[in-house]
Amino acid sequence: MQPQLATKKKSLPFSYLAAPFVESAPFRYLWLAQLISVLGSSVTTVILPMVVYSATGSTTTMGLTMALYMLPNVLMLPVSGWIVDRYDRVRLMAASDLIRFMIMVALAALVFTDRLTIPLLYALVVVYGLMDGMFQPAYAAVRAVVFTPPIRNSANALSQLGNQVIRLLGPSLGGLLALGSTGIGFSLDALTYLASFFFLVLLRKALPMKNSRSGQPVRIKEDFLEGIAVLRSHPWLWITILAFSFVNICYSGLIIVLLPWLFKIHLGLDPFVYGLGVSCSGIGAIAAALLFGARAKWRRRGPLAYGGAALSGIALLLMSMVSSPVLLGFLMAMEGFGLMMFGLIWETSLQELVPEEAFGRVASLDMMGSFVLLPAGYLIVGWLADHIGGISTITIFSTMGILSVLLLLLVPGIRRFD
Repeated sequence: MQPQLATKKKSLPFSYLAAPFVESAPFRYLWLAQLISVLGSSVTTVILPMVVYSATGSTTTMGLTMALYMLPNVLMLPVSGWIVDRYDRVRLMAASDLIRFMIMVALAALVFTDRLTIPLLYALVVVYGLMDGMFQPAYAAVRAVVFTPPIRNSANALSQLGNQVIRLLGPSLGGLLALGSTGIGFSLDALTYLASFFFLVLLRKALPMKNSRSGQPVRIKEDFLEGIAVLRSHPWLWITILAFSFVNICYSGLIIVLLPWLFKIHLGLDPFVYGLGVSCSGIGAIAAALLFGARAKWRRRGPLAYGGAALSGIALLLMSMVSSPVLLGFLMAMEGFGLMMFGLIWETSLQELVPEEAFGRVASLDMMGSFVLLPAGYLIVGWLADHIGGISTITIFSTMGILSVLLLLLVPGIRRFD
């Protein structure tokens, strides 16, 4: 199988990219399930900040909203990683989709009846964060099984490529819906979770999950320490997880809290323009996915990944200095390209280095380490923007992120990762 793929690649550069569709039915079901749910989520990504800013105009409230989403997400991760390695991972994903479907139905009903308040929004966001904390480690573990070595690079690239293509449509659609009723956007998100559930049912029939640990004695502490031991055996993994617990504050705080503020409040642009800006980020990510997925192997992946992260930080920094929608769109594309290149290299390295039976715990430790400080980061970014100004806050945090990423390239375990 491997030599045939390599031969095709020489004659048709992108034939390797199409291999997962041809060779793997489980890949097709998993790809469709995630693709459909991303459509709804990308609409909500635009609509939710518009709901908060229209009701309050406060970056602090937006930061608190995202913190209340992220905090239960992070708290759930140590438990969910252990559960994922013991029970049916596809069933866990399907259950999470059903609950998120109900949350979006509730949000839509509250908007249509004009009963949505900020406290109610906070409560629903907390439950949504809990379900994401269960879904994401399960999804990562299922990917590690479905994305077998012969198709790994192309499968990861296609997953991200499909997500980003949808995100080209979703944010613009969300911006249009925000001009009318945000309840329609929440309703669309609800329907996509229901459709995702359907494809997960098909996936389970095609790929029954047989977790070998389900019949073993319950030893939570030992299982948790086993996941840590796997990470400690690979400096690339544990150094990156620890480092990005800070870098993610610098980047995600700006992307989630202050980029909507930059477009809507500071520059006074329509929600549709912000949606187009997010779509431009998707275009950059698509370019990175196409580039990465066209090859079965990449060399010097450490510098390549961290170079992508630095590129994204530079784009965020430059956004604080321009006002042209065209230039902002270009910089959003640059930001999306860099983060996608880093993300694809990180995902494939996890799938290569972590054994299947421990993947749920390692994935949850990865997410917990990377995201544990995000709730505080969202609050700090929102609070600081209210007190010293959004532009100054973008400049400070993007600069800190860039310097952190460049300094990490001095670490041999990062620089020499190949």
